[in-house]
This record gives sequence, structure tokens and C-alpha cells, in this order.
Amino acid sequence: MIKYILGIGVAFMFANFLIVHDSKEDESLIIIPVGFPEIDFPEDNLPSVERINLGKRLFFDTLMSKDFSVSCASCHKPHLAFSDNLRFSIGSDLSEGKSNAPSLANVAYSPYLNRDGGVPTLEMQVLVPIQEHLELDMNILEIAERMNEDPSYIDMSMIAYNRVPDPYVITRALANFERTLISGQSRFDQYYYQGDKKQLTKEERKGMDLFFSDKAQCSSCHGGFTFTNYAFENNGLYEQYIDSGRIRLTAEESDRALFKVPTLRNLEFTSPYMHDGSMETIEEVVEHYSNSIAAHKNRSIKLKPFHFSKKEKEHLVAFLKSLSDEKFIEKQSVR
Repeated sequence: MIKYILGIGVAFMFANFLIVHDSKEDESLIIIPVGFPEIDFPEDNLPSVERINLGKRLFFDTLMSKDFSVSCASCHKPHLAFSDNLRFSIGSDLSEGKSNAPSLANVAYSPYLNRDGGVPTLEMQVLVPIQEHLELDMNILEIAERMNEDPSYIDMSMIAYNRVPDPYVITRALANFERTLISGQSRFDQYYYQGDKKQLTKEERKGMDLFFSDKAQCSSCHGGFTFTNYAFENNGLYEQYIDSGRIRLTAEESDRALFKVPTLRNLEFTSPYMHDGSMETIEEVVEHYSNSIAAHKNRSIKLKPFHFSKKEKEHLVAFLKSLSDEKFIEKQSVR
């Protein structure tokens, strides 16, 4: 039954990793794990070594922020699966953000970006933190000016995009790098997609069965190979929310306090949890769904207090931890 809930085609089950090549534009530069579909690349931004390297340099460069104090990586740390361990990340001029920084792992597959889903592509997404006063607090034209003062940035830009640094180069290079952040080597992946049945313990398998069961219904929102359906839901965290959620984008009252369903991959590395970082542990999250769901008017119809037993909670937590991809963390933490 899990096969159909995950929605993965049989063709991917026995696929090999793609081989990395050093060609000018080559989609096989990005390694696709067994069980994952191909990435849909924009025609004007196919991956290349040069574009990825330029995007990576920009991602870690503090010239992206107004006061040279923070970079993209300040809020999306590699050793934390490109998330943050703060409830609200710190931006330029020590400004505190308003929502918890989500993981960027597998962001290449997201059909839209940000917690309210207001941005349709990775190329466009970077414009939000650049202009946001509580984040980078910058103008993309000024970033281009700073890059053009550095001959090495000019050289990298010309090689990658045949043009000097400008907004086109900045947005596309960053998107190119972010599409390389693929996480699919957890013990669950090795158990399910690669057929190594020794990878999960008895307790983890019980948690997996519960996760995909009609009783728990976890997979109704956290299904698929990315463990999210990318829908917008209210999970009954509060009766009254400080953050108004997706209504800011749509102005529809039915979207008040709705947020994009997050991935459950790499939970061990991405604490704190929830859109506002209000929960520190996976155990707290499971307890919320077991006994503490609030009666918000827009709460998902899929939710109810599930009243898991102590053992069921332990099994769920054990399974969720099996989604941790230590190989991804180790690889991305080495710069």
C-alpha cells in the first residue's frame, strides 16, 4: 500500500544515480537518488558547473545583505539541512524575522515557494529575502554593482551566462545552486527505494505502518517522495494566529492561517518546528497531533485529535527520525 501512497512510479524504483559530468549545460550534473523523478529545469537556466559554482558562491557571500553581515546561508545552514536552529532567523542590522526558516532540501521539486506559496519559481524566490527589510534588506541592483567591483565575479558571470553580473545572473545562478540540494539517502530511502530491509528497526517499521495508515493519516498531507503534498493547510496550532498566513496573498478569509505543508525529511536537523518555530522536539509535534489540536475555523478537515498511545508515539518518532539523511548533511557541510 505504501507504494501507492508515495505515488512513485515503478520506473524509478530501480534507477541508478545520474553520473556527474563537467559539460557546459548538462542536466545530469545533479544526482537524482533512486525513487526520485527527474527535475524540471527552466529552458533558460539549465545547470552547468559554472552556474552552480557561481550560485554557491553567492549563497554564502555576505555581499548579499545591506550591511555585509548575513548571507543566504546564515538562515539556511548546510549542517541543518539548509534550515535554521532559531525560532526566527536574524537578518541584516540584527533584525529578527517573522517566520521559521524552512529547509531548502529538495526545493527543486517545489511547485511554488515561501510559506504562503506566493512565488512560482526559484529564480523569482530570491527577490523576496533580498528586498525584505528583516532579511537581507538589499536592492538586487546594488548587489550587481558590488559584484561588478570584483573581477572574479565578472569572470564567473561571463563564463556562466555570457554577461556581466546583473539581476538575471544573480537570480538564475542562485536557483541553479539550490536545485543541487537533493536529499534522498536516508535510512528510509535505503529501506524502501533501495531494498535494504536491514535499514529500519522493528519499531521504525511499526511507526512507518502507522504513518501511512488510515488511523494516523499523516501521509494525506505528508505523502510523496518529498513527504509533503505542497498544499496549504491549517494544522490547529492555535485558535488565534499572530501570522495571518496565505490570506496576505489571496485576501480570501478561507486562507487565513493557512501555510504550505512542510517536508518531514531531515527533521532531526531542522528544529524548531511549525511555521513559527514554536516546538523544539519531534515528540512535541507528535503530541500536538495526538491530543492538542486547536479548533481554528480553517483547521484542515483531515485533522482530529488522534489520541495515539505512548507506544504509537514512540514508533512515530522513531520512523520520522529514519527520514534523516546524514549523507546529505555531511556532503553539504563540506564547502
